[in-house]
Order: sequence, then C-alpha cells, then structure tokens
Amino acid sequence: MSAARKKVTTLTFRQITERGKTITMLTAYDYPTALAMDRSGIDSILVGDSLGMVVLGYENTLPVTMEEMLHHARAVARGAKSALVIGDMPFMSYQVSVEEAVRNAGRFIQQAGMDAVKLEGGRERAEAVRAITGAGIPVMGHLGLTPQSVHQLGGFRAQGKTALAARRLVEDALILEQAGCFSLVLEAIPGRLAELISQRLSIPTLGIGAGLGCDGQVLVTHDLLGLFDRFTPKFVKKYAEFHNEMQRAFAEYIEDVETKRFPTPEHTIEMADEEWQEFQKLVDP
Repeated sequence: MSAARKKVTTLTFRQITERGKTITMLTAYDYPTALAMDRSGIDSILVGDSLGMVVLGYENTLPVTMEEMLHHARAVARGAKSALVIGDMPFMSYQVSVEEAVRNAGRFIQQAGMDAVKLEGGRERAEAVRAITGAGIPVMGHLGLTPQSVHQLGGFRAQGKTALAARRLVEDALILEQAGCFSLVLEAIPGRLAELISQRLSIPTLGIGAGLGCDGQVLVTHDLLGLFDRFTPKFVKKYAEFHNEMQRAFAEYIEDVETKRFPTPEHTIEMADEEWQEFQKLVDP
C-alpha cells in the first residue's frame, strides 16, 4: 500500500482540507511503528518529543535532547516513505536564538530525513518561524497546552478557557500563519474555540483534545494503544490495551521457561543423527 501511495507534502495538507476531508496524524518513534502507520494510509507522522515520556521514561518532555530526537527521527524516516514526517523540535533547541533555531531545524531535514519541523509557542516564536521557513524548511506551529511550558502553565492543564486567554490564542494563531506556518496543532483548548480558529485561518489545524472543528486530528500513539501506564488524558480514545497484553505475554513466557514448557522440539534446532554420531566420535574417540 505504501509503495502505491503518492508522497504526502505540505501542499497535500491544504488539498485534503479543500476536498472536505480530514487530516490524520499520529506519533511514531521507531521503524516498525512508522512502517505500520505508513502502510495503514496515515497522512502524517510526528516524531514527537512526547517520546521523552512514553519511550524514555522522563517525567515530562523537557529533558529530551536534539540527539535523542534525531536518533528516533532517522528510524521513523526509514519506515515511512509516503506519509509527511515531522520532527518535533525539543526544549531549548529553538528558544535561545533564531540562528540556533534555524540550525537545529536544518538538522532534522539534513540528518534525519524529516519533511518539516514542529515547534511550540505563539507570537514569541514568530521570528524563529519566519527564519526557518525562510531557509526553506516547513514549520508546523503548536498552540494551547504546550508541554515544553509545563512549569509556566502550572502543569498539563487545558488552555483558552477564559475570554482573554481565548482571544490571545486567536491572535497567536493568526500571527503564526502570517509568519509562515503551513499548519497548526491546537492542544487541549475548548472545542468551539478550536473551530473558530480553524475557520479564521487559511492553513489547516490539527486538534488533540480540541474537538471536531479542526481540519485534522493527532494523538500520541502510546496513548491510543494503551502502552503508557502513568495516565491517559481525557481526550484520548484507547483503541487497544497493549500494556496489559504485554504484561500477560511476559508473565506467560516466564512461567513457560520456569516450568520447562518452552522451548519445545518445534523451537529447537537439531542435527542429523549421522552427523551427531560422527561428532561423538570426534570428541570422544
């Protein structure tokens, strides 16, 4: 299926919405997951800095480094040949200076095979967005609950729930569009606010905990598959319970090994009898 599909581009995003269809995006951090997603027909794959929590076991996304992101992004790029692949710029990879933001965005394209990058923040990131897009690198914005600002926000909390906060989000969305973003992620904001923002922008929006009014949807795959054991956000729909299934399989394996039910003859390599007899002569003449 993957080979038959045309490569999804930033232009495709706009074309999907113009046809009245919905953009689909999920996160991936390794080759086999990316391969399965690509073959399923997903439009876009985000190599999210969420890997810090769901893969590396950090308490939040803040410790994730550029080297860790590039390592996982390269693996995803090997598996996804048709989907638009986007590298999530980690904490402090774009906040220090515009020059550093451009340099790190370029590493995602040049060293990891990404098609675009994503960064968090509103008006305070407009200059960086302009510079990165000016270098020929597509940028996806991210507003609302921005995990890299978890300490500033006072935790993983919904955003835009007051009139003033909602107005600021609308303004930030328009600023990011003007700065050159090809799309925006809207995370954990009221559904009708996300719908209003989507209607006012000419670029596509992807919601995560932002209702049906966005132009597309994105989820963290480990939440969708039930692989993350610490908590599940309210806005997640679980399509599987793989964490429990993995525990069951591991426990069954341990029991089989301890009771010598595994390996069985079907799992064991054998020699031909004549070769074994010849071997015994060699070691025990």
